Amino acid sequence: MIAENVKTILREIEGGNPFGEKVTLVAATKTRTADEINEAIAAGVTDIGENKVQEFTQKYDFVHGARRHFIGHLQTNKVKYLVGKTDLIQSLDRFELADELQKRAEKAAWTAECLLEVNIGCELSKSGFGSEEAYAAYKKIGAAYKNIRLRGLMAMLPLEGKAEDQAALVKRMRALFDALRKEDAACAHLSMGMSGDWRLCVENGSNMIRLGTCLFGERHYAV
Repeated sequence: MIAENVKTILREIEGGNPFGEKVTLVAATKTRTADEINEAIAAGVTDIGENKVQEFTQKYDFVHGARRHFIGHLQTNKVKYLVGKTDLIQSLDRFELADELQKRAEKAAWTAECLLEVNIGCELSKSGFGSEEAYAAYKKIGAAYKNIRLRGLMAMLPLEGKAEDQAALVKRMRALFDALRKEDAACAHLSMGMSGDWRLCVENGSNMIRLGTCLFGERHYAV
């Protein structure tokens, strides 16, 4: 089932987004076993994303052949476990985290590639820079933190809302992404879209999607 799901999604995104950009599929691997993840990689997944540091470290030596993303909320005291092991941290959501990443990365002579997380829906339950402050935050981090290399933006749509309202939020993110990319060639990724809304996100300009249930089926949490 996993292999079939992966191939179906890859076929669907093969044509890219309306801006002519390749769409990168990141398999969201929260609660998934190393065997499940390796099956997805064997079927064509090139990028995997973990939400929790503990799971990231537990699976690290048992998963092979894919770029590793961290896509969940990152506590500052857990940064040390990701240094040198992540290809992209998608959830740089506050300056306090940038400070810690810079300190740890500089000490390890490593560059942390990150996406700036934007709270596009202004939701109290979600972290991230507000849409009005994101541009300035991106510019500040890019200039002031020598061991952090920003590669784009990440956001999550509200779980509920009319399709036209959701599309408008993606378009707002796309406009911010385009404005930043004009000034920074390293700005390459607009990561928006999960299992319930990824098609809408791609149709409106996302070029990176984070899918879990679509690939692996429903999650089964330990009781």
